[in-house]
Amino acid sequence: QGDVYAVFDRFGDVETFGTGELGLFYQDTRFLSRMTLKLGKDRPLLLSSTVREDNAVLAVDATNPDVWRDDEVVVPRGTIHVFRSKILWDKACHERLRIHNYGRGAVDFVLSIEFDADFIDIFELRGMRREHHGRHLEPEITDRGLVLAYEGLDKRFRRTRITFEPKPSRVTKSVVTCQVHLEPGENANYQWAVACEVDGDSSGDSESYEKVMQDATAALQRTRAREPQIFADNEQFNDWLNRSLADLHMMRTETRYGPYPYAGVPWFSTVFGRDGIITALQSLWFDPSLARGVLAYLAATQADAEKPEQDAQPGKVLHEFRDDEMAVLGEVPFRRYYGSIDATPLFVMLAGAYYKRTGDRAFVESIWSNIQRALEWIDRYGDADGDGFVEYSRRSKHGLVQQGWKDSEDSVFHSDGVLADPPIALCEVQSYVYAAKLAASELALLLNDGTTARELKNQAESLRCRFEDVFWCEEISTYAIALDGSKRPCRVRTSNAGHCLFAGIATQEHARRVATTLTDEASFSGWGIRTVARNEARYNPMSYHNGSIWPHDNSLIAAGFARYELQGAAAMVLAGMMDASIFFDLHRLPELFCGFPRRPGEAPTLYPVACAPQAWASGAVFLMLQACLGLDVFAPERRLVFSKPFLPQFLPQVSIRDLKVGDATVDLLLTRHDEGDVGVNVLRRNGILDVVVLK
Repeated sequence: QGDVYAVFDRFGDVETFGTGELGLFYQDTRFLSRMTLKLGKDRPLLLSSTVREDNAVLAVDATNPDVWRDDEVVVPRGTIHVFRSKILWDKACHERLRIHNYGRGAVDFVLSIEFDADFIDIFELRGMRREHHGRHLEPEITDRGLVLAYEGLDKRFRRTRITFEPKPSRVTKSVVTCQVHLEPGENANYQWAVACEVDGDSSGDSESYEKVMQDATAALQRTRAREPQIFADNEQFNDWLNRSLADLHMMRTETRYGPYPYAGVPWFSTVFGRDGIITALQSLWFDPSLARGVLAYLAATQADAEKPEQDAQPGKVLHEFRDDEMAVLGEVPFRRYYGSIDATPLFVMLAGAYYKRTGDRAFVESIWSNIQRALEWIDRYGDADGDGFVEYSRRSKHGLVQQGWKDSEDSVFHSDGVLADPPIALCEVQSYVYAAKLAASELALLLNDGTTARELKNQAESLRCRFEDVFWCEEISTYAIALDGSKRPCRVRTSNAGHCLFAGIATQEHARRVATTLTDEASFSGWGIRTVARNEARYNPMSYHNGSIWPHDNSLIAAGFARYELQGAAAMVLAGMMDASIFFDLHRLPELFCGFPRRPGEAPTLYPVACAPQAWASGAVFLMLQACLGLDVFAPERRLVFSKPFLPQFLPQVSIRDLKVGDATVDLLLTRHDEGDVGVNVLRRNGILDVVVLK
C-alpha cells in the first residue's frame, strides 16, 4: 500500500532464512528483517493462511503444539487457536492477534515476538555488494514497544517504530513478551503496529486496527466506484479477473500527480515509465484515471538536460525512480534514470489514447508541450544517426545495456546466437514511434495546428514504408527483432514482432503471417507465446527473456491480433493465459513463467524470482478481453464500438455494468453464439452514448 510493501511467510512471520525477500519495506529499504511469533519456545502450528480477495488483509490461523512439563503434556496440541490478521496502511503494518482457549482447563504461557531491522537496501538484497554502510543506532525501549534505528551514509535517519496495545509484560532490545492466562473459552486480544519513519516523518501507527481497516476499505470503495463491474459465466475466469483487479488496486499508488501503478513486488515497487504506461493502456477502457496519473507524473519528471550518468536527454521520459540509500548516494544510477528507449514514444501513444477514451482536451493541452518535447527527443536524440530509426546505446557505465522491454544483456542477438552490437534499433520501438506520430497528429488537429498534424502524419507513413523494407524477413515470415550497429537485421523469431501489430505499423498481409508464426508450436507453448521461438539459437525456456512467457507481452500481441481482425488468434492467447491462471497461487499471473511446452495434467513451470504481483501482468486479462471483444471507446463522439466481437468457448456470457463514457453510463450483456460470434445487448443506458457493433 503506497510506498510500503511487505512479504511474509505463510505463518505471517518474517524469518531470516530462505531467498531473502521477506520483510517490511519502505522506499526500497527493509525496515523489518525479522518478526517471529512464538508460544513459549515454539512457533505455532500453521493451520492455514490466505490473502483476502481484495488483497487488503493477510489472515493466518494457527494452533499450539503439545506443551510438555516434566514428561507430561499439559496443553495438548490443538487446544489454543491463534488468529492473526494484518493490513498495510499509511507507512505501517498493523497486526491484530486473537488467542482463544478451546480447552477444558486454564492455560498459562508466554507469548513472544522477536524483532529485528537490518535496513538493507533493495539493490544489496538483490545481490549488489557495498563496501561501506551506515551505522545502526542503539535500540530504544519504550513503554509500549521499541524503536530500531539506522543512520545511512546519505545522512538520513530511518526508524522502525513498534507499538503494542495493551502494554506488553516485558520489552528487550529484540523481543516483546506478554504473559497470557486464559480460562476455558476465554480470549486474549493484542494489536501492534510496525511503522516506517524517515527523518522523523510521522505515520499512522497510533490508529487502532479497526480504524485502519475502515480507512482502507473506504479508499478501496472510492476506487471501485470509478470502475465498471465485469462478470462472466465462468467462475475460474472471474477468479482470475477479480484477483487481477485487486492486484491493480494494490499496486496503484497515490502520488502528487495522481495515481500511478507501481511495477511489481518485491523488486520493482516503485515508478517505472514503461510499466506504468503499458498498465495504463491495458486498463484504459475501464479506468482512464490511471492513465491521467501516469501521464501527469511522467510529464513532470521528463528530462530537461543531458546527463550521461542517468542516460538522460532533453524530452526523454523517465525509466525508473528510486529513493533508497544507494540511489541517493549514486551507487546505482536509478534515482532518476532514463535508460529506456521505448517509454518516450509510448508516452505519446498513451496521451493520444487517453484523449480518445475521455475527450479530456484541457488535460491534453496541459501536457502538449511535454508531447512536443518527446517528439523532439525521438527525432534528435532517439534517431541520433538520422537513418529514420530510433536506436539506443547506453551512456551510463552502470546503466542498462539493453534498453527495450527485454532488458537482460543477452536478449538481442543474430540467428547464430551472436549478440548484437549497439546502437540497436528494435522493431517494436519503430512501431511505437509510428503510432506516437499518428497519435500526436490527431492531437495537433484537435489543437488547431494543421501544419504539424500533416507533417507528423507524413513522417509516420514514411517510417512505415521504410520499416517494411528493412525489418521484414521473408525467410522467417516475421519482422527482425532489431538492427544492430552495422544496420544488419537480427533475423530471429521473437514476440517483439507482435508489438508491431499492436501499434499498427504492419501491413495486413504481414500481420497475418506474423500471427501464424507466433501461434505455431515453436512460439506458442500452449500456455502463451514465448519471447523467443524454441528453434532459435539462444532459446532457453528458463531464461528471463529468451524463451519465457510474459503475460503483458501476450496481452499486447493479442491486442495486435484483434487490430488486424484476427480475433480467433487473440482468443487463443486469452484461453492459454486463462488456463495458466488456474494453476498459479491465488489465480495471480506472475511477471513471467517458463516457456516449456504444455504437458497434459501438469501446471506451468514457475520462474523462481518473478514478481507477483506485477502491474502489467495484472492488467493483461483486461486488454486480452478487450481485444477479443473488439471494444473501443470514442468519448469525443460519444460512441462505444464492438468490432467483430468474439468470445472463446469457455466464455458463454460476459456482463459489463456501469461502464462510464463521459457523463454517460451503460450496462451491457455480451452473449456468445455459434462459432464464437457475439451478440451485444444494451441493458441500461443513462446519458447520450451510441453503442455500435461492426460485424
